[in-house]
Amino acid sequence: MRPLFRFFARHEPKGSQVMHLKSGIGAIIGLTMVGAIAALTGYPMLIAPLGATAVLLFAQPGSPLAQPANVFGGYALAVVLAAIAILLWPEHHWWVATICVGVVIAAMLVFRVTHPPAGAVPLVAVAGPIAPGTLAGAVMAGATCLVAVAVLHHRLPPRISYPKPLD
Repeated sequence: MRPLFRFFARHEPKGSQVMHLKSGIGAIIGLTMVGAIAALTGYPMLIAPLGATAVLLFAQPGSPLAQPANVFGGYALAVVLAAIAILLWPEHHWWVATICVGVVIAAMLVFRVTHPPAGAVPLVAVAGPIAPGTLAGAVMAGATCLVAVAVLHHRLPPRISYPKPLD
């Protein structure tokens, strides 16, 4: 029975309550801006992958996966590969999305821009279905908004260095 406990062990260090509150407020502000832009433009920007991006940007800003190069690079690869998949198989078969997720993961690793939420873009593209150009614009605009808010947000006390400085 003891080995089963490993699955429930928490590896995340304890943080301060102030930082937890600040992270939540940052996510609210960032996603509210994305939602407001979506409402004003009619663009489908309030999608699940951007919610996951908010978790990384505001709760784990020191993670390599939360850095702007990873956010933009991961999403760019995902939207391009999802668009290619949709153009090649316009019938929106479920298996196209599953294969595309694997290809996106491999491409992000090759280019060293892994951003886990980007792995969901092919699922959104096929399940939506959202036109490739619309999806690309919505994802990149939403990511830009979230990163911009994160950069400003982490400059407020208690300050966090974001994006991470070059080594």
